[in-house]
Amino acid sequence: MVAENVILAPVVTERSSADMQVGKYTFKVAKNATKVDIKNAVEKLFEVKVLKVNTVTVNGKEKRVGVHSGKTSDWKKAIVTIDTNVSEMKYLGKGGKEVKLSKKYKDSIDEFLGA
Repeated sequence: MVAENVILAPVVTERSSADMQVGKYTFKVAKNATKVDIKNAVEKLFEVKVLKVNTVTVNGKEKRVGVHSGKTSDWKKAIVTIDTNVSEMKYLGKGGKEVKLSKKYKDSIDEFLGA
């Protein structure tokens, strides 16, 4: 899936605002998106390192207007935990040489509330 079609909108509530302090961001995502799709989309769009993705399918509510009743649509919510302590990664390469991973990541999503 295309990253722009996976992440639909940020979810801004009191709880999600409090979770941003510890590196958890909440998004409304496509209903058929998997955790791997969500992780790849967030890493591509916001240039952060994703540690964990939790998903919840939110059931629609029963609504009534006069004698007519109906239901709002179901939607999927993803809570994404990012790495707030970004550091260089080192591993042993060929011949026992120490190799550094030089990929740069951000430690927060600045565009979260501006979306």
